[in-house]
Amino acid sequence: MSDKKKELIVLILQLFVGAVFVFSGFVKAVDPLGGLYKITDYLTAFHWDALKVLGFTGMTAMSALEFVLGIGLILGIQKKLVTLGTLAFMVFYTPLTLYLAIANPVSDCGCFGDALVITNWQTFWKNVILLIAVLAIWFLLDHSKRGFCAKAEWAILSYSFIFSLILSVYCFQNLPIIDFRPYRIGANIPEGMSYPEGAPKDSIRTTFIYEKDGVKQEFDMQNYPKDTSWHFVDSKNEIIEKGYEPPIHDFVLTHADDGDITDLILEDTSYVFLLVAHNLTEYNVATNPGGCHYDGSEKINAAYEYAHTHGYKFYCLTATSSETDEMKAYLAATNAKYDYLNADEIMLKTIVRSSPGLMIIKKGTVVNKWALKNIPTFNEPLDSCEAGQIKLPNNKLTVLLIAILYLIPLGAGYMFCKKRNKGCEKA
Repeated sequence: MSDKKKELIVLILQLFVGAVFVFSGFVKAVDPLGGLYKITDYLTAFHWDALKVLGFTGMTAMSALEFVLGIGLILGIQKKLVTLGTLAFMVFYTPLTLYLAIANPVSDCGCFGDALVITNWQTFWKNVILLIAVLAIWFLLDHSKRGFCAKAEWAILSYSFIFSLILSVYCFQNLPIIDFRPYRIGANIPEGMSYPEGAPKDSIRTTFIYEKDGVKQEFDMQNYPKDTSWHFVDSKNEIIEKGYEPPIHDFVLTHADDGDITDLILEDTSYVFLLVAHNLTEYNVATNPGGCHYDGSEKINAAYEYAHTHGYKFYCLTATSSETDEMKAYLAATNAKYDYLNADEIMLKTIVRSSPGLMIIKKGTVVNKWALKNIPTFNEPLDSCEAGQIKLPNNKLTVLLIAILYLIPLGAGYMFCKKRNKGCEKA
């Protein structure tokens, strides 16, 4: 094989693996809480609860490292170090994802966040392909070319790492700048809960357990016992083949007195305020000269008073039971007057990447949502103000702006290095 063909092969492989790593690091960076929730699931599954305090730091560092390795591969900079780092990454994660595929402690790996959800087996085979590609890059490394000097390469890698960290911190303090979840602004929740016509259903095998003369035996629908001396003990269902699962499948809101009021809320033709606080035991409590208070409670109470004045319903969605001491402490400290609805904690974490966060819906459609720190001051009726209007995000424009923010300093630094051209040799 000629050197030119080898150069072309290694270039294609670097671009392919690099693009996967950049995408993986980027989608984690724009949704750091989602990555934290997934890491927490892993630590819980492996009974490593003591490491949860390092979850956010580890998640942001990992996403930044993926982003840096991807940039390094695409640009062909610090080729030995970057390729070795990528190889170490894949050598660690490939057998790990094989174990996850076999044991299935969590439903999906979260390697691409909510932007692209794949099964554990799909993740494993993806990693096998990437591992083979990285090994090929390593053996063809001498045919990899670059156009940057040594100082510029280290500057690019350092800058890329810091850029990813800043992006993660910004999205953590606010909300993800790109929302990949089914509760994004403009999404209709009932539509997300529906099944398309002809969608495949779960294939389930039902097994019946009967007992006779102290001996238990399993039967299926084909050899169901007709002898009345057999006594039914139990039954179990096993999914043989997974069918279609709608994007939203766990949106159930339960009132302490009225029971399930999900349909009542989704069919409301007016605006409905939903304060999402998935776990009130984690709500930040602080002290000040005036006594104990919950951060943001004044802003939340102001939103409730506004909703009450204008005839809008206002509920707090939480997985915390109303009978717990934490809930009682919250009610006493915040002077909250709004009703509470219980819901699944994972679903609440999916709705708003902030606890608490505020979402407004109308006729089941997400109109707007905010992290706690960004909840606006409401004055006018929602029909006549910006907060009550659906403003669909332009994700393509957002990606373009992020790319520009990343590339402008990078390009300026490269031009500065090229202009000086002192002590700057190709690595």
